[in-house]
Order: sequence, then structure tokens, then C-alpha cells
Amino acid sequence: MVKDLKKAEPLIIAIANQKGGVGKTTTTINLGAALAERKKRVLLIDLDPQGNASTGLGIDNSQRKATTYDLIAGDVTVADAIQNTSVAHLDIIPATTDLSSADLELVDNAKRSFLLRDVLRSDSVDTLGYDYILIDCPPSLNILTVNAMVAAHSIIVPLQSEFFALEGLSQLILTVRDVRQTANPDLRIEGIALTMYDQRNNLSLQVEDDARENMGDMVFKTVIPRNVRLSEAPSYALPVLAYDSSSKGSMAYRALAAELIERTKKKRAA
Repeated sequence: MVKDLKKAEPLIIAIANQKGGVGKTTTTINLGAALAERKKRVLLIDLDPQGNASTGLGIDNSQRKATTYDLIAGDVTVADAIQNTSVAHLDIIPATTDLSSADLELVDNAKRSFLLRDVLRSDSVDTLGYDYILIDCPPSLNILTVNAMVAAHSIIVPLQSEFFALEGLSQLILTVRDVRQTANPDLRIEGIALTMYDQRNNLSLQVEDDARENMGDMVFKTVIPRNVRLSEAPSYALPVLAYDSSSKGSMAYRALAAELIERTKKKRAA
């Protein structure tokens, strides 16, 4: 999927879908926690002005001293902005609403699409020892999402199991193609994760059939179910794996993490 990585280089994955409410932040938090549970060192970059990933990992607004806005602006380094979470091996660079002004503030910057790439692909980040960097993108195809795609090695697309889901996916694929042609030729879609899946619902089954027929092996074998515990966990500022370790949501994200590790293990040079 992507070129082999240097041994110390983290695999950078953007979690992206321009449609809101598809489980994007839920996937970022819980995939990160599941990777961390397997002793992988994970850094989560909250690139959504809503800051839901930061809140969902227990980082209160008053604690967000250095943020992804400061990182893109060049005011802090990655090392300066990192904050620990309550989950071992999982760190975060939080976001605030300051990010919402990025589109306007960066319009005259010739390197506006490369700001995050320049920060995350630096040798200094390689020395921090992370295995994965997960970027939680905003629910739109704006300059922040483009920055994430330019910085990333690959993309995971959460796809809600509902009508019109595949139609929205086509626009994202076109954007990926544009980014590959103009800024990041090695960018690939790592996989599509079906979310909010209800096996009792014929629509979920139909969406899965359509996705697998059209996208083939690009669709992860693991599906993320509709699960009450998954919905409750953010209100306790915890990943579902910490909130209810035995829930169906926890088991699904563990399976997704295992599948991701299997897909990506060949990318890293020995």
C-alpha cells in the first residue's frame, strides 16, 4: 500500500470522511486505544476544530496549552505539544476552536497544504518512538483535511452503514486522487471500515454487500457494530476499551487494530 518505512518512522494514517456522524472520531480514539493495548506507541493528532477526540480522551479545554493550531502555525514542535492520556502508550496533540480559522488564515500561504507534512515527516518526530500517528480529520474536505492527506502515508475511511454511503465515498476518492497527483504521490487508502453496523438490519447488509462488491479487499473484514457502550464512552472521557473492555464495540476495535497491524507490518523495513 505504501512504501517501506524507515525502522524509526511512524506510520501516519489520516482517519477521514467529509460526511459528519460516520464514527470518524470514535474510530480514531478506539483504534488508537486498541493499538496501544497491543503495546504499539500511538500519537493521536486532533485536527478537528470541534476537539471531540481531545474531549473523548479526557483533555479538558483548560489543559490544551499547546494545540494542533500552534503546531501548524509553527509556534511549537511536536514534542512540545504532546500530552499524555489516561491510556498507556497513547498520547495526543489536542485541538481547540482556533483551528476553525485555518482556512482563512492560510489562504495566502504558498505552502499551506504542506504545513502538517513538514512537521510530522521530520527526523525529530522519528526519534519520539511512535509506531502510529493517527490524524482525526474534520468532517469536510477543507485545508485541514488536505494537510492531513498530504502528511499521511495512508487513509482509513469510516463508512456508515446507511443509504447513500457509497455516494459520499466517491468524492473522497476523487480528493485522494487529486492529492496524489499534486502533493503526495504515495498516498493510498489503507482501508474502509464499516461503522454503525446492525446485522439485524437489511440496509446494513446491503451496504456491506455493495461496499465489498465495489471496493473489494479495500474494505476491512472487521465491521464496527452499533453499540450502546460505544456511544456512552465519550461522556466518561474514555475509549470504549477502558469503559467496557468486554463490550462488542471493544472487541470490534481490537479486531480492527489486529487487521491494521497485519496490513501494515510489511510496510516497515526490517
